[in-house]
Amino acid sequence: MITVQQNLRRGGELPDSDSARLDLEVLLAHVLERPRTWLYTWPEYELSQSEQVQFDELLRRRAAGEPVAHLTGEREFWSLSLQVDASTLIPRPDTELLVETALALCPVTPQRVLDLGTGTGAIALALASERPAWQVLAAEKSPDALALAERNRVSLGLDNVRVIESDWFAQIPPQSFDLIVSNPPYIDAADPHLGQGDVRFEPRSALVADREGLADIEVIAATAPAFLAPGGCLLVEHGWQQAAAVRAIFADAGLVSIESRRDYGGRERLTLGRSQC
Repeated sequence: MITVQQNLRRGGELPDSDSARLDLEVLLAHVLERPRTWLYTWPEYELSQSEQVQFDELLRRRAAGEPVAHLTGEREFWSLSLQVDASTLIPRPDTELLVETALALCPVTPQRVLDLGTGTGAIALALASERPAWQVLAAEKSPDALALAERNRVSLGLDNVRVIESDWFAQIPPQSFDLIVSNPPYIDAADPHLGQGDVRFEPRSALVADREGLADIEVIAATAPAFLAPGGCLLVEHGWQQAAAVRAIFADAGLVSIESRRDYGGRERLTLGRSQC
C-alpha cells in the first residue's frame, strides 16, 4: 500500500506543471475527501486500493495536461466553491481584481448589475455574495455554461442573482443598470498560448475573439450605453497589451471618465468607462 507522503513525492510525474506539488495535494485531497491540511496531519495514511487507482488515474490525466479544476470538478473563486466543467472558462485568480474593482466603484446600497458572459457565474456570484442588496443579472449564451452557472447559484443560495440566456445584450429586456461587468473573450486567434496549458481544454468561443481579440469588447461597448443608467459604469477585463485599444473603443462608444486599472503585476488589465449623466 502507498501512503499519503509517498504519493505527495510524485511531482516528477508532472514535469510540465509549474505547480506540481499543489496539483498533487489538490488531487489527493479530492480523492480522500479531506482538506489539504489533513494530508500533513496523516502522512502515513495508506490509501485503499480503490483510492490509489482513482488517484493514479487523475495523476495520469493531469500529466496529459487536463486542468486540475476539470479533474476535481470545482475551483475556488473569491472564497466561493464553484462547480467547473469543460463548457466554459475556469475562473482565474486574476479576475478577482475585476470583482474587487466593481465593489469599490459602487455603493453598498441597492444597485442593478449585469454580468455579460457569466460562464460559471463566478463574477456575478462573487458580487452578489458581498452585496446582498444588489440585484445581479447574469447572462450567458452557452446553454451548458448557463446550466452550470445556475447550479452554482443554487448551491450557494444566492437569491439576488438571476441567470438568463443571452448572446451579450441580444436577449436582455430593455432596462438600465448601474454597473455592467464582463470578462469577454479577448485572445487573438493567432496567439501561440492557445496551444499551451489549461486553455487547450477550454472552449475557444470563451477565449478567442476576432479583430485581434477586440471584436466582442467592441460589441459590448457599443451597446452598453443604451443599458446604463446615467453615470453608470462599464467594466471589462482584457489582455495586458490591449488597454489603449479598449480605451479608444470606449471613447468611440460615447463613454466618459475612461481609465484603465493595473493588476498586482503592474499590467493594465481592466478598463472602465461611464455613461454620460
